[in-house]
Amino acid sequence: MVRMSVVADALKTLSNAEKKGKRQVLLRPSSKVLIKFLQVMQKHGYIGEFEIVDDHRAGKIVVNLIGRVNKTRAISPRYDVGVNEIEKWTNNLLPSRQFGHVVLTTSLGIMDHEEARRKHTGGKVLGFFY
Repeated sequence: MVRMSVVADALKTLSNAEKKGKRQVLLRPSSKVLIKFLQVMQKHGYIGEFEIVDDHRAGKIVVNLIGRVNKTRAISPRYDVGVNEIEKWTNNLLPSRQFGHVVLTTSLGIMDHEEARRKHTGGKVLGFFY
């Protein structure tokens, strides 16, 4: 079957492995956007270390899970979000104001909604996790 979105497929795989209680998960294929998304998740302590395996093809990523991810999804299509609309998107996607992160791709790189608000930049919604 043809793969529509590398990021959506990988996040769904990660979410399923987390629900099953796995300690590690293999994500393939790899992409730059997916690696940056995982770095944001790692920075906030939702996943452990991850290792990029170069197999001279699309690549693989082995992620160590720590059991903190409740839900992670990619948003398709990647809607434009202005800096004044970030609050609306967080209210729609996240269960509460206290936890969870919306990941945006901006001209300053891939970051979560709080960092984008601090840097006063908008962008496109990639996905969310909590």
